[in-house]
Amino acid sequence: MTVVAAIPAYNAEVYIKNIIKRTKLYVDHVVLVDDGSSDATACIAKNMGAQVIRHGDHLGKAAALATAFEEVKKLNPSVLVTIYANGFHNPDDIPAILNPVLSEDADVVNGVYVTSSGTGLDTTFEDVEATSKGQFFMASGFRAYSSKTLDVFKFTKGDDAIEVELINDAIKSGFKVREVPIKIIDPVKRELLASKRIGVVVPAYNEEKLIKATVEGIPQYVDRIYVINDASTDNTAKDIETLNDPRVFVITHETNKGVGAAIVNGYKQSLKEEMDVVAVMAGDNQMNPAQLPKLLMPIIEGRADYTKGNRLFSTEFREDMSRLRLLGNSMLTFITKIGSGYWNIMDPQNGYTAISKEALAEIGLDEIYTYYGYCNHMLVRLNAFGFRTLDVVMPARYGQEKSTIKYGPYMSKVSIMLFKKFLWRLKMKYMILSFHPLVLFYILSMAFLPAGVLFGMAILIATLMQWPVSANLAILDALILISGAQFLLFAMLFDMQESDKDIRGENRLYHED
Repeated sequence: MTVVAAIPAYNAEVYIKNIIKRTKLYVDHVVLVDDGSSDATACIAKNMGAQVIRHGDHLGKAAALATAFEEVKKLNPSVLVTIYANGFHNPDDIPAILNPVLSEDADVVNGVYVTSSGTGLDTTFEDVEATSKGQFFMASGFRAYSSKTLDVFKFTKGDDAIEVELINDAIKSGFKVREVPIKIIDPVKRELLASKRIGVVVPAYNEEKLIKATVEGIPQYVDRIYVINDASTDNTAKDIETLNDPRVFVITHETNKGVGAAIVNGYKQSLKEEMDVVAVMAGDNQMNPAQLPKLLMPIIEGRADYTKGNRLFSTEFREDMSRLRLLGNSMLTFITKIGSGYWNIMDPQNGYTAISKEALAEIGLDEIYTYYGYCNHMLVRLNAFGFRTLDVVMPARYGQEKSTIKYGPYMSKVSIMLFKKFLWRLKMKYMILSFHPLVLFYILSMAFLPAGVLFGMAILIATLMQWPVSANLAILDALILISGAQFLLFAMLFDMQESDKDIRGENRLYHED
């Protein structure tokens, strides 16, 4: 007996990996219809082993279901299970949906959050009128269909009525339709989100094409939106004025101060208004609002003080990133690990972040670097003051906006800045706030390694000039270089250990299994 699951999906990259993983525990085959998604939904589904059918355009849920039914019929299943990719359906409820069909007690099973009749948790629909009365509860779309029902569905209704139409078609054809209770999953954990005041900082410079879409996409559970117009020279200011959202607080810079300064001013205003958690979403609409709860919840639940996106963790998430951007990001990741002391972090240039009110109040906002390396500098200061950081796995999202960053000058500036701030972190964390001998190891490595290189160059030049050079000098140079390398490795090891056992907790990576 073959059981096939069909999943209609549109821009469902946040939940689809976990949904497919759990669904495959209960079915033999998974078919996903990607309804013209602009994110990584199809790529993730394919990597998870699902059969992926793609619509070239976004045609809607009804069309996606129609395509799914046609594809599934080619597989000759005994039972078809439909489950949506919006995060509300729990794949662990599939056995409850399946059992009445497998035992031939029903031909179609409809999963409901509350019974439509109000008389029990397992009710039989007897006619179309009763079905109509239960319309709200039948919109879940979490169902099981016997193979003998698959040819009776007409798919003439639109997205809002398709679930009811399918039930009506089954009843009119004489099939037995039953309902069973299912658990609703709230993907944004509304109760916890509602318990905190949440702000979002939106820095904007010449974002006339995308600023409205960015702000309008911010979820309703966000209490305040700080839009910072960093002296834009296009129509960004006019577009901001047209925003009809009482949550929006506009900050205007008369001169361009840089993205770091824009974000810092947003942070400062959020502290004045006592926001509990503050996220950053750039004005170019490249940060998926559906990912926001994944950044907020670890802070709200007390598991982190600062969260940031990580686009480098999974292969499917890196596919949308250009090779040049990936190379530059990988190099800066390594440099930032050393500079910040957070050895478990990746993708430090990811500006999709969230931070607690307590961390904002302590790290010294006036000292934050105002160039694009602000996110690297934030990590340095967070580590120096002992705050917990957490990487949140998410895919890259690139739309109409193209990066104007020139990687050569950018990496040079950020690398120099990180070296200076690295020295500051060593002084602050390991000499002023506490003491650790790793500072001495770093100092010795900075002395021995350059000395060894220069000494070796002098020996090489002398040899090329055919001047007399003692063999002992080469041995001495090797000892200096080896000692310098050992000092550096020990210093880095101690730094890793200190970060891992920080009194505020361990650094971790967060992603949905």
